[in-house]
Amino acid sequence: MLQNQTHTMAKFNGVKVFSATMAQERENLGDKVTAWIRDHSQCQVVDTIVTQSSDEAFHCLAITVFFWEEKTAK
Repeated sequence: MLQNQTHTMAKFNGVKVFSATMAQERENLGDKVTAWIRDHSQCQVVDTIVTQSSDEAFHCLAITVFFWEEKTAK
């Protein structure tokens, strides 16, 4: 991985975004990410970003997973 002062520049070829706005969904988001990683063991996670945003009525939590997956020749 390449690094500069503010951000990790990891080599990746796939991205998976998990997001939730409802309180119960936000509480379970980590479990969803963990299950996805377990079910996709061929993917090597190289970076993650957690983002939170909100307005007067809604709060959104997003977890973005960057991964490297070896592609098999067909």
